[in-house]
Amino acid sequence: MQPHLRELDAAKGRGIPQPDTQFLAQVNIKVNTFPIAFTIASSFKQKKMSTTTVKTKEPVHRMGNTQEPSRKVVFNISQNFKVLKIIGEGAYGIVAMAVHLPTNTKVAIKKIEPFERPLFCLRTLREIKMLQKFSSHENIIKLYDVQRPTNYNSFNEVYLIQEYMPGDLHQIIQTHTLSDQHVQFFIYQILKSLKLIHSANVIHRDLKPSNILVNENCDLKLCDFGLARLDSVGMRTNKISLLTEYVATRWYRAPEIMFNASHYSTAIDMWSVGCILFELLTYKAVFPGSDYINQLTLIFELLGTPSEEDLEVIKSKRAKVFIKSLPVRSKINFYSFCSNHPCRRIRHQNRDLEVNPLAIDLLEKLMVFDPSKRITAKEALKHPYMSNYHDPLDEPSTTPIPVEEFAFDIEKKDLNVEDLKRLIYDSIMSNKRHG
Repeated sequence: MQPHLRELDAAKGRGIPQPDTQFLAQVNIKVNTFPIAFTIASSFKQKKMSTTTVKTKEPVHRMGNTQEPSRKVVFNISQNFKVLKIIGEGAYGIVAMAVHLPTNTKVAIKKIEPFERPLFCLRTLREIKMLQKFSSHENIIKLYDVQRPTNYNSFNEVYLIQEYMPGDLHQIIQTHTLSDQHVQFFIYQILKSLKLIHSANVIHRDLKPSNILVNENCDLKLCDFGLARLDSVGMRTNKISLLTEYVATRWYRAPEIMFNASHYSTAIDMWSVGCILFELLTYKAVFPGSDYINQLTLIFELLGTPSEEDLEVIKSKRAKVFIKSLPVRSKINFYSFCSNHPCRRIRHQNRDLEVNPLAIDLLEKLMVFDPSKRITAKEALKHPYMSNYHDPLDEPSTTPIPVEEFAFDIEKKDLNVEDLKRLIYDSIMSNKRHG
């Protein structure tokens, strides 16, 4: 049975701070959905555009950052939309809640101004292409449309029209007491989305609670695909190699990334799932490293010092010397760590503290130093902890994405902002419109 946020509210601990968004106060209201997946696209063809200016008034957290004092943000969008308020902001994008007037449906509009830096262009292009491929999956945020620019010369902003979700997993963890059923259901949906993208040989690379959106029915959607890349190991190609940009919030970053592995795989996402599962059980980030060294130290304090066999996956001699210079540590018992965690005691008011042993068993298979030994999304869905929800007929996979479709990631050293702008423009204009 699918849990509901009303159950979370009933179990909420006294004295826990309330979230900034209003969605938890609206738990009895069903979020409107589109009767047809491309309702917006069919109504989006009108040429008239309007300029909407909104002020950022309150702190927002959707994209992982708290916003600074109020300022004006301009949205040059179709008159079919009325922008209501800013709900999130990141390094290169701002998200607003809006209403699609023809259907009176809430949507999220992500405004991106990518043409200052090649890095922002690459992220925008990746996000558009990934969402065009995957957004039909029920656990991946829907991309209803990308606003078509009037012409190339005036093309300075990108607007992604997306499904509106009222909150994220970070907010849930910060404000609610979670039952084991809630934890199971959240992890199941994350694994289900990863099974799909991993079967396409895509790595998300930035899994964290604030990139996992949730509604009042506990439906979960993976978002923010700007860092997603093809898995060079899965593709059996050397064309896509060494990490070349900041990948994943440090706290959720797999150790092989920090050791500059020459190649990395979908296993880095599974490490992040383990970090998220720890957080769902303890209400606290498990590895809140202040820097690279501190991050690794925290990992070794919990998992113990890597064995000689595990160290074989590290090719850097300097990295091996560094690990061997640290004090030898033994692995901590995950069950005791989670069940006795002070944050869990506070949130549960010293009741129902014991963690499901099956959750711990799954953690043991996720938090593995050697990525080749880490459980996959497909395997994790079959784990006994997922047995209440596992349904092979409702856990789709797909075919691998041809490397050629993401040639810009291989050739990016040779592409400037203008080259990437043209690729983004062509991607938007060539996408088949519905309705």
